[in-house]
Amino acid sequence: MKRGFVDIHVHILPGVDDGPRTLEQSAAMLRQAVEAGTTDIVATPHASLAFPFDPVLVAAKIEELRAVAGELPRIHAGCDFQLSFDNIQDALAHPAKYSINGRGYLLVEFSDLLIAKGMAQIFDRMQEAGLTPVITHPERNPLLQQRLELLEQWVRNGCTLQITAQSLFGRFGREARRFAIELLKRGLVHFIASDAHDPEDRRPRLDGAWRWVSHRFGADYAHLLLVENPRAALEGAAVQKPEAPEPVGPLRRLLRLWRQTEAD
Repeated sequence: MKRGFVDIHVHILPGVDDGPRTLEQSAAMLRQAVEAGTTDIVATPHASLAFPFDPVLVAAKIEELRAVAGELPRIHAGCDFQLSFDNIQDALAHPAKYSINGRGYLLVEFSDLLIAKGMAQIFDRMQEAGLTPVITHPERNPLLQQRLELLEQWVRNGCTLQITAQSLFGRFGREARRFAIELLKRGLVHFIASDAHDPEDRRPRLDGAWRWVSHRFGADYAHLLLVENPRAALEGAAVQKPEAPEPVGPLRRLLRLWRQTEAD
Protein backbone atom coordinates (compact mmCIF):
# COMPACT_ATOMS: atom_id res chain seq x y z
CA MET A 1 0.00 0.00 0.00
CA LYS A 2 1.39 3.39 -1.00
CA ARG A 3 -0.61 6.34 0.24
CA GLY A 4 1.95 8.93 1.33
CA PHE A 5 0.21 9.66 4.64
CA VAL A 6 1.71 12.41 6.79
CA ASP A 7 1.02 11.77 10.48
CA ILE A 8 1.42 15.09 12.31
CA HIS A 9 0.72 13.83 15.84
CA VAL A 10 2.68 10.81 17.09
CA HIS A 11 4.23 10.08 20.48
CA ILE A 12 7.04 7.92 19.15
CA LEU A 13 10.22 9.09 20.90
CA PRO A 14 11.30 6.52 23.50
CA GLY A 15 11.41 7.45 27.17
CA VAL A 16 10.41 11.11 26.96
CA ASP A 17 6.69 11.07 27.86
CA ASP A 18 3.77 8.63 28.06
CA GLY A 19 4.65 7.14 24.68
CA PRO A 20 6.94 4.16 24.05
CA ARG A 21 9.41 3.32 26.79
CA THR A 22 12.07 1.65 24.66
CA LEU A 23 13.73 2.10 21.28
CA GLU A 24 12.43 -1.35 20.31
CA GLN A 25 8.83 -0.20 20.85
CA SER A 26 9.50 2.92 18.80
CA ALA A 27 10.98 0.81 16.00
CA ALA A 28 7.88 -1.41 16.02
CA MET A 29 5.71 1.70 15.65
CA LEU A 30 7.82 2.87 12.71
CA ARG A 31 7.31 -0.47 10.95
CA GLN A 32 3.56 -0.32 11.53
CA ALA A 33 3.35 3.21 10.14
CA VAL A 34 5.22 2.34 6.96
CA GLU A 35 3.16 -0.82 6.48
CA ALA A 36 0.01 1.31 6.71
CA GLY A 37 1.21 3.77 4.07
CA THR A 38 2.78 6.56 6.13
CA THR A 39 5.84 8.26 4.64
CA ASP A 40 6.28 11.10 7.15
CA ILE A 41 5.87 11.21 10.92
CA VAL A 42 6.00 14.24 13.20
CA ALA A 43 7.38 13.22 16.59
CA THR A 44 5.27 15.17 19.08
CA PRO A 45 6.34 14.67 22.71
CA HIS A 46 4.32 16.53 25.30
CA ALA A 47 5.22 20.04 26.39
CA SER A 48 3.53 20.12 29.77
CA LEU A 49 4.11 20.35 33.51
CA ALA A 50 4.29 16.56 33.71
CA PHE A 51 6.60 16.27 30.70
CA PRO A 52 8.77 19.37 30.22
CA PHE A 53 9.85 19.93 26.62
CA ASP A 54 13.60 19.73 25.98
CA PRO A 55 14.39 20.54 22.32
CA VAL A 56 17.98 19.30 22.63
CA LEU A 57 16.82 15.91 23.94
CA VAL A 58 14.07 15.75 21.31
CA ALA A 59 16.59 16.40 18.51
CA ALA A 60 18.88 13.66 19.84
CA LYS A 61 16.01 11.16 20.09
CA ILE A 62 14.88 11.97 16.55
CA GLU A 63 18.36 11.28 15.22
CA GLU A 64 18.36 7.99 17.11
CA LEU A 65 15.05 7.07 15.48
CA ARG A 66 16.18 8.12 12.01
CA ALA A 67 19.05 5.67 12.26
CA VAL A 68 16.54 2.90 12.99
CA ALA A 69 14.00 4.01 10.38
CA GLY A 70 16.27 4.20 7.37
CA GLU A 71 14.71 5.83 4.33
CA LEU A 72 11.09 5.69 5.54
CA PRO A 73 9.30 7.01 7.38
CA ARG A 74 10.86 10.44 7.40
CA ILE A 75 10.78 11.83 10.94
CA HIS A 76 10.21 15.49 11.78
CA ALA A 77 10.10 17.49 15.00
CA GLY A 78 7.04 18.90 16.71
CA CYS A 79 5.33 18.73 20.09
CA ASP A 80 2.00 18.23 21.84
CA PHE A 81 1.64 21.68 23.38
CA GLN A 82 -0.23 22.23 26.64
CA LEU A 83 -1.93 25.62 26.82
CA SER A 84 -0.32 26.82 30.04
CA PHE A 85 0.71 30.43 30.68
CA ASP A 86 4.46 29.74 30.66
CA ASN A 87 4.24 27.61 27.52
CA ILE A 88 2.25 30.26 25.66
CA GLN A 89 4.70 33.02 26.56
CA ASP A 90 7.67 30.91 25.47
CA ALA A 91 6.01 29.92 22.19
CA LEU A 92 5.21 33.54 21.40
CA ALA A 93 8.87 34.41 21.97
CA HIS A 94 10.21 31.36 20.08
CA PRO A 95 7.63 30.33 17.44
CA ALA A 96 9.82 27.73 15.73
CA LYS A 97 10.69 25.91 18.97
CA TYR A 98 7.45 23.98 19.36
CA SER A 99 5.86 24.04 15.91
CA ILE A 100 5.76 21.26 13.31
CA ASN A 101 9.09 21.14 11.50
CA GLY A 102 9.73 24.63 12.85
CA ARG A 103 7.36 25.99 10.17
CA GLY A 104 4.60 27.49 12.31
CA TYR A 105 1.82 24.92 12.79
CA LEU A 106 1.45 24.29 16.52
CA LEU A 107 -0.47 21.38 18.03
CA VAL A 108 -2.38 22.76 21.02
CA GLU A 109 -4.09 20.57 23.60
CA PHE A 110 -6.93 21.78 25.82
CA SER A 111 -7.47 20.63 29.37
CA ASP A 112 -10.50 18.43 29.97
CA LEU A 113 -11.37 20.62 32.96
CA LEU A 114 -11.14 24.23 31.80
CA ILE A 115 -11.28 26.42 28.72
CA ALA A 116 -9.55 29.64 29.68
CA LYS A 117 -11.31 32.91 29.02
CA GLY A 118 -9.79 34.94 26.24
CA MET A 119 -8.66 31.98 24.10
CA ALA A 120 -9.62 33.88 20.95
CA GLN A 121 -7.20 36.63 21.92
CA ILE A 122 -4.48 34.10 22.73
CA PHE A 123 -4.95 32.48 19.33
CA ASP A 124 -4.80 35.91 17.71
CA ARG A 125 -1.47 36.60 19.44
CA MET A 126 -0.13 33.24 18.28
CA GLN A 127 -1.07 34.01 14.70
CA GLU A 128 0.53 37.45 14.93
CA ALA A 129 3.73 35.65 16.02
CA GLY A 130 3.57 33.39 12.95
CA LEU A 131 1.93 30.38 14.59
CA THR A 132 -1.15 28.56 13.31
CA PRO A 133 -2.92 26.76 16.16
CA VAL A 134 -3.88 23.14 15.44
CA ILE A 135 -6.50 22.19 18.04
CA THR A 136 -5.87 18.53 18.75
CA HIS A 137 -8.56 15.87 19.21
CA PRO A 138 -11.46 18.21 20.11
CA GLU A 139 -13.80 15.23 19.69
CA ARG A 140 -12.21 13.64 22.78
CA ASN A 141 -12.51 16.72 25.01
CA PRO A 142 -15.76 16.73 27.03
CA LEU A 143 -15.80 20.54 27.20
CA LEU A 144 -15.19 21.08 23.49
CA GLN A 145 -17.83 18.49 22.67
CA GLN A 146 -20.29 21.02 24.09
CA ARG A 147 -18.71 24.03 22.32
CA LEU A 148 -19.26 23.41 18.63
CA GLU A 149 -20.00 27.08 18.00
CA LEU A 150 -16.73 28.04 19.70
CA LEU A 151 -14.76 25.65 17.49
CA GLU A 152 -16.51 27.10 14.43
CA GLN A 153 -15.53 30.59 15.54
CA TRP A 154 -11.89 29.63 16.09
CA VAL A 155 -11.73 28.00 12.67
CA ARG A 156 -13.23 31.09 11.05
CA ASN A 157 -10.51 33.11 12.76
CA GLY A 158 -7.65 30.99 11.40
CA CYS A 159 -7.27 27.99 13.71
CA THR A 160 -7.27 24.42 12.38
CA LEU A 161 -8.61 21.15 13.81
CA GLN A 162 -7.07 17.68 14.05
CA ILE A 163 -9.09 14.62 14.99
CA THR A 164 -7.74 11.22 16.01
CA ALA A 165 -8.05 8.33 13.56
CA GLN A 166 -9.18 5.83 16.20
CA SER A 167 -12.01 8.12 17.29
CA LEU A 168 -13.81 7.12 14.08
CA PHE A 169 -13.94 3.51 15.33
CA GLY A 170 -15.09 4.16 18.91
CA ARG A 171 -11.70 3.81 20.61
CA PHE A 172 -12.40 6.85 22.80
CA GLY A 173 -16.10 6.25 23.32
CA ARG A 174 -19.41 6.77 21.57
CA GLU A 175 -19.58 10.53 22.12
CA ALA A 176 -16.08 11.11 20.74
CA ARG A 177 -17.01 9.12 17.64
CA ARG A 178 -20.27 11.03 17.18
CA PHE A 179 -18.56 14.40 17.53
CA ALA A 180 -15.70 13.46 15.20
CA ILE A 181 -18.22 12.55 12.51
CA GLU A 182 -20.15 15.78 13.10
CA LEU A 183 -16.95 17.82 12.68
CA LEU A 184 -16.20 15.97 9.44
CA LYS A 185 -19.71 16.54 8.13
CA ARG A 186 -19.42 20.27 8.82
CA GLY A 187 -16.07 20.55 7.04
CA LEU A 188 -14.28 21.70 10.20
CA VAL A 189 -11.51 19.07 10.20
CA HIS A 190 -8.18 19.93 8.56
CA PHE A 191 -6.12 16.92 9.68
CA ILE A 192 -6.54 13.32 10.78
CA ALA A 193 -3.61 11.97 12.81
CA SER A 194 -2.96 8.84 14.84
CA ASP A 195 -1.93 10.38 18.20
CA ALA A 196 -0.21 7.01 18.61
CA HIS A 197 1.50 6.11 21.89
CA ASP A 198 2.54 2.48 21.53
CA PRO A 199 2.67 -0.47 19.11
CA GLU A 200 -0.11 -2.44 20.82
CA ASP A 201 -3.18 -0.35 21.63
CA ARG A 202 -2.71 3.15 20.19
CA ARG A 203 -0.81 2.34 17.00
CA PRO A 204 0.38 4.75 14.28
CA ARG A 205 -1.91 3.47 11.54
CA LEU A 206 -3.90 5.78 9.28
CA ASP A 207 -5.05 3.30 6.63
CA GLY A 208 -8.29 2.53 8.45
CA ALA A 209 -9.18 6.22 8.67
CA TRP A 210 -8.37 6.59 4.96
CA ARG A 211 -10.81 3.82 4.06
CA TRP A 212 -13.47 5.11 6.46
CA VAL A 213 -13.42 8.68 5.13
CA SER A 214 -13.07 7.55 1.50
CA HIS A 215 -16.09 5.28 1.70
CA ARG A 216 -18.33 7.86 3.38
CA PHE A 217 -17.16 11.16 1.96
CA GLY A 218 -14.94 10.32 -1.00
CA ALA A 219 -11.24 9.79 -1.65
CA ASP A 220 -10.58 13.48 -2.33
CA TYR A 221 -11.66 14.40 1.19
CA ALA A 222 -9.52 11.60 2.67
CA HIS A 223 -6.52 12.74 0.62
CA LEU A 224 -6.93 16.31 1.84
CA LEU A 225 -7.04 15.34 5.52
CA LEU A 226 -4.38 12.61 5.52
CA VAL A 227 -1.93 13.71 2.83
CA GLU A 228 -2.36 17.18 1.36
CA ASN A 229 -3.03 19.35 4.43
CA PRO A 230 -0.58 17.50 6.70
CA ARG A 231 2.16 17.92 4.08
CA ALA A 232 1.35 21.62 3.83
CA ALA A 233 1.80 21.86 7.61
CA LEU A 234 5.21 20.19 7.28
CA GLU A 235 6.21 22.77 4.71
CA GLY A 236 4.66 25.77 6.45
CA ALA A 237 2.27 26.29 3.54
CA ALA A 238 -1.40 27.25 3.70
CA VAL A 239 -3.82 24.39 4.35
CA GLN A 240 -7.11 24.11 2.53
CA LYS A 241 -10.34 24.75 4.39
CA PRO A 242 -12.45 21.68 3.67
CA GLU A 243 -15.89 22.11 2.20
CA ALA A 244 -18.65 20.30 4.02
CA PRO A 245 -18.67 16.98 2.13
CA GLU A 246 -21.65 15.22 0.64
CA PRO A 247 -22.02 11.79 2.26
CA VAL A 248 -21.69 8.89 -0.15
CA GLY A 249 -24.87 6.84 -0.59
CA PRO A 250 -24.97 3.07 0.08
CA LEU A 251 -24.63 1.95 -3.55
CA ARG A 252 -21.81 4.37 -4.34
CA ARG A 253 -20.16 3.38 -1.07
CA LEU A 254 -20.19 -0.28 -2.07
CA LEU A 255 -18.71 0.60 -5.45
CA ARG A 256 -15.97 2.67 -3.87
CA LEU A 257 -15.27 -0.10 -1.37
CA TRP A 258 -14.87 -2.56 -4.23
CA ARG A 259 -12.60 -0.19 -6.15
CA GLN A 260 -10.55 0.46 -3.00
CA THR A 261 -10.16 -3.27 -2.40
CA GLU A 262 -8.97 -3.74 -5.96
CA ALA A 263 -6.45 -0.86 -5.58
CA ASP A 264 -5.09 -2.26 -2.33
